[in-house]
Amino acid sequence: MHHGFCTFQPLSPEEALEEDRLLDSIAWPETPTLPFPLALSQTSDPVHSTFFILPGREGGQWHTGDQLEVVIKMYDSQRHPKKSGGDVIFARLHSPNLGAGVAGRVVDHLNGSYSAVFPLLWEGSAQVEVTLVHPSEAVKVLHRLNSEQPDRIYFNSLFRSGLVSETATCNVCLRPTQQEVCNFTDLYTGEPWFCHKPRKLSCYDRVEHSMGGFKQNVTASEEKLFQSGVNMKVSITASQPASIIVLPTKKGRAPINSTIVNSGPSGYYYWGAWRALSGTIVQQFYTPSAISQCLKGKMVHMYGDSTIRQWFEHLTKVLPGLKEFNLRSNRQVGPFMALDYANDILMMYRCHGPPIRFKNVPTSELRYVANEMDRLKGGPNTVVVIGVWSHFSTFPIEVYIRRLQSIRRAVVRLLSRAPGTVVIIRTANPKTLTLYETLTNSDWYSLQRDKVLRAVFEGLNVHLVDAWEMVIAHHLPHSLHPQPSIIKNMINVLLSYICPQKSP
Repeated sequence: MHHGFCTFQPLSPEEALEEDRLLDSIAWPETPTLPFPLALSQTSDPVHSTFFILPGREGGQWHTGDQLEVVIKMYDSQRHPKKSGGDVIFARLHSPNLGAGVAGRVVDHLNGSYSAVFPLLWEGSAQVEVTLVHPSEAVKVLHRLNSEQPDRIYFNSLFRSGLVSETATCNVCLRPTQQEVCNFTDLYTGEPWFCHKPRKLSCYDRVEHSMGGFKQNVTASEEKLFQSGVNMKVSITASQPASIIVLPTKKGRAPINSTIVNSGPSGYYYWGAWRALSGTIVQQFYTPSAISQCLKGKMVHMYGDSTIRQWFEHLTKVLPGLKEFNLRSNRQVGPFMALDYANDILMMYRCHGPPIRFKNVPTSELRYVANEMDRLKGGPNTVVVIGVWSHFSTFPIEVYIRRLQSIRRAVVRLLSRAPGTVVIIRTANPKTLTLYETLTNSDWYSLQRDKVLRAVFEGLNVHLVDAWEMVIAHHLPHSLHPQPSIIKNMINVLLSYICPQKSP
């Protein structure tokens, strides 16, 4: 199947229907066509936009168990109200004194106004924070780039035979030229990958994969839509006090609930520790011995991008008994292996297959997660950790959907032959945005992929580490690789799934 010059493997009728449903579920609001030349003064402006807290009942009192609703009004820099939706907005309710924070659910009313809804989960002070991540006009550019320029990040492969070496351009979206093409589509997963054939060497002589570079192709006026501190990740100011005091729950009093959202957050921070609002209780693993005791007798297989590698690095750093075995691997790429003989712990990390933006990946280590999982025996002492999202941002979303469907099929096979296997999936998370980061890895791209990931694995016996909410709800700046206190909380969630608290 072709989408422009991108090639996708065909889907079964059921998966094709699922893809249609997924595309519908993440469809972004239609917004007016960008004028030419683009007038920045007519785009959503965080300086002139505002928000206010809707008054509560009983003279403006709020109690734990209520829901707080905030109205956000978007304006352009000429103070004209926006008439359409499509802005990317994050909202957070937090209390610095209590080390508390929770992500809000943002609802787009498609008319320039938005609502943010928060559950009131702690007593005491609570302050609303609203951030414009991207104006709707910027989203229009990001959407166009993935449609028209899915190869703006390109890849190279090194081909070598004897003393002869050649480099060729590769991609899942490979623009046609007069050159012949090497088809490296995976025989088992059907994942497509292509390289221009080297002039002298054979397709069989490929020895290494690397990210080649980035071709930036936006106009000067479009660039102005992605300015840090101006219209990208900028706080919106409240028109009224943005803080409230939350009182204890009153006996016999019905809580105030919003009618505009039908789901809430997965958890929140309190005294700096993440607490889940449903499902597995998050335990605090304060000491290395507590972590080692949880992992005792376990084989932990980690697959994914650098955000999963960060977990491997964290655990090998905090566990003195978990010693990394030197596989002489590239430090960015892996694979890595760590062993704790005393506690019978094996931990491994391997990066996912193309499109991976790492440098100098030997083709022998260029493996798809689904294929690796099919090689596992599985069982109650096996833990599989997956994080695949960041390197798919520049491609049509169908590329990502198919990768997740492929991984899901492998998860289903693994849980069928070894039902006791623990499978844990890390979601995407927001990050610091520069112009380059935005055009290649915007939070809008990550948000869309995060929604898809949750939908694809819904209903399976897998566990999610909600990195998205854990980063938004925290007071620390957003980062592709979250800071240590956030990672520590993510590891506590991970370990709580591996070693769930026994019922009394």
